[in-house]
Amino acid sequence: MQFVPAFRRINVIVLSTGFALACTFAHAAPLDVFVSILPQKQFAERVGGDEVKVAVMVRPGMSPGNYEPTPQQMNALSQATMFFRIGVPFEEKWMPKLSEINPAIRVVDTRTGITLLPMNQLAHAGQSAPAASGKPDPHIWTTPSLVKLQAAAMRDALSAQRPEKKMVFEKNYAAFATDLDALDAEIRKLLADKQDRNFMVFHPAWGYLAHDYKLNQLPIEIEGKEPGPQALAQIIDEAKAHKVRVLFVQQQFSRKAAEAVAQAIGGEVINIDPLAEDFLTNTRHVAQMLAKAMR
Repeated sequence: MQFVPAFRRINVIVLSTGFALACTFAHAAPLDVFVSILPQKQFAERVGGDEVKVAVMVRPGMSPGNYEPTPQQMNALSQATMFFRIGVPFEEKWMPKLSEINPAIRVVDTRTGITLLPMNQLAHAGQSAPAASGKPDPHIWTTPSLVKLQAAAMRDALSAQRPEKKMVFEKNYAAFATDLDALDAEIRKLLADKQDRNFMVFHPAWGYLAHDYKLNQLPIEIEGKEPGPQALAQIIDEAKAHKVRVLFVQQQFSRKAAEAVAQAIGGEVINIDPLAEDFLTNTRHVAQMLAKAMR
């Protein structure tokens, strides 16, 4: 039997332990995940937990309709593992470029399994209900039922990418789904006794929320543009006919037209943001504002 000096045995133990720890840390490194908009960050973090590091493309205060990624973001995307797309307009232009700079990235479309509704526009010809524009409404992140479907798509994609953590993703998803169900019940209770279920917004971002809770969204803008004088007069008549007293706007769009309508009807303009990062808190706040504005 060959004699091995004690210091050599110690070196072997230290080196072996260090190698094992290095392997463990490399394996446990979080997945670099990108999402398009801020609300998705909460969805991905709630499902992925410590297994994901989430970056957002559209920065606070900016619109996903015409967003241009920064060079720093494109560089980070070249190293990312996964991209959760949601269907906002800027994706159509940038998804092909993403595939060019990072052919290995996995693009997951979280719209899978969701029936898209058409965008609606205020009918400016005397009708009492909005008319459909025909374009699909991309705002699928504004109502709890559809967020559950998006979170499930994230759970499945992450489980496929890191199967050894499947139970973790399933547990995280279940906890998030419970919170979403509780929020849904709270919104239904808030709106249960409302007879006048109309609300007016500048940008029609709340179509799916309105659909789920049997509300009537009346948008001010016309195909992304502020209304002209004639259309604005018709919108004011529409607001009066529906006894609207509160107009909701978001920071990514001008308040000018909404303030003109509010002044004409003796109403007020209130900010609500469909792009807030904390979906649960923000949607609860939006529901409370809607309930307060309705009779």
